[in-house]
Amino acid sequence: MKWNYRKKTALVTGASSGIGEVFAHELAKKGCNLILVARTQERLEQLARVLEEMYTINAVVIPMDLGRFDAAGRIAQEVSNLGLSVDILINNAGFGTLGRFNDIPQSRLIQEIQLNIGSLTELTHLFIGGMCERKDGVIVSVASMTAFQPTPFMAVYGATKAYILSFTEALWAEYRESGVRIVALCPGETKSSFHAVSGTECLNSKRMEPIEVVNAAFDAVEKDRSSRIVGINNNVMALLSRFLPRRVIINVTKNIFQPALENKQISADQ
Repeated sequence: MKWNYRKKTALVTGASSGIGEVFAHELAKKGCNLILVARTQERLEQLARVLEEMYTINAVVIPMDLGRFDAAGRIAQEVSNLGLSVDILINNAGFGTLGRFNDIPQSRLIQEIQLNIGSLTELTHLFIGGMCERKDGVIVSVASMTAFQPTPFMAVYGATKAYILSFTEALWAEYRESGVRIVALCPGETKSSFHAVSGTECLNSKRMEPIEVVNAAFDAVEKDRSSRIVGINNNVMALLSRFLPRRVIINVTKNIFQPALENKQISADQ
């Protein structure tokens, strides 16, 4: 059955750029009111004004660093204060770090785990109950192609995305009869600010447009899929990771990321 987005309220994390910003536009286009979450208040407020003018919807902003341990609870409290309920949760916010594990500051690794896993899990826990009561809801959690194999030189990032895939597919099975549609979205490299933040600008690969990723998510929701890999080549790569020896896959991944790390180090030394 086709899911009706009109007049629903969607909370989008990481809404200020990239995939999150495109999600916000496409949900507004479908008639959703929006709760936009990201760190930068000015950018969120600008986006909210644009979306309200373009699509005649309501958009509120909650500036928040989801790397904080209390972020999810503070967001839920603000949603309650606004008298809103969340019908659609887009768990998009996340970041990675390219580097040798022992060279990355421990504080950054902890923040990465908190943002990618902790806040995502807490937000899902805080809002899924209301969706179940209404027998209606959508949760899309953005994983990655790194969810399918360990990722040398981005070890923590890859592990967090493997968690998101496993966690989300488990919830899909748990809540399939509840009226809540739950999808793990697995894009490959996508044009966004992620590469500047993670240090992976030097990766030599074709990057998808964010709209491709977002459209794949909507299609997966309509088909009640537990997960969606975006792109034909990425589907092939995911299949190879299941059939080739794990050692081979890990070494292939290492050979992809190691040149980017070396180029990053050269740039830093210049």
